[in-house]
Amino acid sequence: MCKHILNAQVSIRAACCKRWFDCPQCHAENSTHELKKTSEIIFLCKKCKKAFRKDVNECEEADEYCPHCDNQYVIEAKTPMAALGVEGEDARVDNRLIKDDRTKIIGSSMFDNDASDKLG
Repeated sequence: MCKHILNAQVSIRAACCKRWFDCPQCHAENSTHELKKTSEIIFLCKKCKKAFRKDVNECEEADEYCPHCDNQYVIEAKTPMAALGVEGEDARVDNRLIKDDRTKIIGSSMFDNDASDKLG
């Protein structure tokens, strides 16, 4: 699973080391050598788990889809974004920060008192 591109649809086989990576950044982190550039790229579709080859010099709009399952793999990449959140922002969602200041009065139950003389 790629931590750089969250919606990666294919894995790419590196021509230099014959290993599968989701993106060039994953190759750079896991290898000690540079990624070898080639005109023919071998892809592995993550939907149907089948491999296919594409020539970079002859790319067309129809080449954006897996030839086996028609999964579109050329899509806009979703990269992880840093997010800041305020803890306890909405009490309806997260009520852990609400403190109950009421005190329980011990021995003040209406059932504890003998009220038989008050009954008519």
